[in-house]
Amino acid sequence: MPRVLMQVATETLRLAKPFRIAGRVFECSDVVVVTLCDGDLRGLGEGGGVFFLGDDVPHMLAALEAARIPIEAGAGRDELRSIMPPGGARNAVDCALWDLEAARAGMPVWQLAGVAEPRPLRTTFTLGADTPAIMAQGARDYREARSIKIKLTGDLALDRERVIAIRQARPDAWFGVDGNEGFTMDDLEPLVATLVAQRVSLLEQPLARGREADLQGHRWAIAIAGDESIVSLDDLAGAVGRFDVVNIKLDKCGGLTEGLMMASEARRLGLGVMVGNMVGTSLAMAPGFILGQGCDLVDLDGPTFLLKDRQPSVEYRDGTVFAGPSVWGSGELVAA
Repeated sequence: MPRVLMQVATETLRLAKPFRIAGRVFECSDVVVVTLCDGDLRGLGEGGGVFFLGDDVPHMLAALEAARIPIEAGAGRDELRSIMPPGGARNAVDCALWDLEAARAGMPVWQLAGVAEPRPLRTTFTLGADTPAIMAQGARDYREARSIKIKLTGDLALDRERVIAIRQARPDAWFGVDGNEGFTMDDLEPLVATLVAQRVSLLEQPLARGREADLQGHRWAIAIAGDESIVSLDDLAGAVGRFDVVNIKLDKCGGLTEGLMMASEARRLGLGVMVGNMVGTSLAMAPGFILGQGCDLVDLDGPTFLLKDRQPSVEYRDGTVFAGPSVWGSGELVAA
């Protein structure tokens, strides 16, 4: 591979309002942006890291500097998987490499990835945890959303009230909930009973990371998705018999290259496939949008939480997301 120049920048993305999940409130998201330059060509990638693994900006910057020499020497995406561990730093470089390769080849990323020409994808729109009344109003405000996901906190009584309020506010919508590791096995039976009664279709990551074995062999009347428990390709075998769906996030697994590999392996193992996101701009959503073309569930609403997104940006319309070629990976020459 030709030599490249790697430029690294950091940005703080401000959220329009605080966003609450189990055990944490977000007011901003710090990201790294990698630009790979090859003469007049460039490739861009954004990484947001993985907060529950301590994968923050200092950690990502250190990982990028540690890998600078082989990256600038022209390491390809496959080699990158052995040079850098999964995480936000590798995601930013991997996505920049896809973008640069598309420019070199003069074809869009989706063609390089061997997927069909992208179509708009139905995506979930997420509500942070709040009072049932505020969350219900938020669900009503998502007028165009056809799929809604809400954050729970592990307060079983209050969470059940939240679920009931959302279903009453939006009886028409597909409905999923995210536990973000907030529950115990003792909570699951009463929680699932409420979810089933309210026609909730998905329960994401109810137990803490590291407690996956507690789910082994249990059958629930609702699909259970693994998020924090499923970081990279190496975790997929352990999901069988514990989860029904795996939530692939490029910041966790280290980029679109491994994301596509995970989706293929999950299918082989009989698992459902979901693409999700950490909070990020449209630059971070666009690679996930390519992966999402082959997923059962899509959760790519990150830019909707931001005070300001990048331009050009992904489009949200009629409950769908679409990342046009101008957002990322167009395969057109862009001056470095």
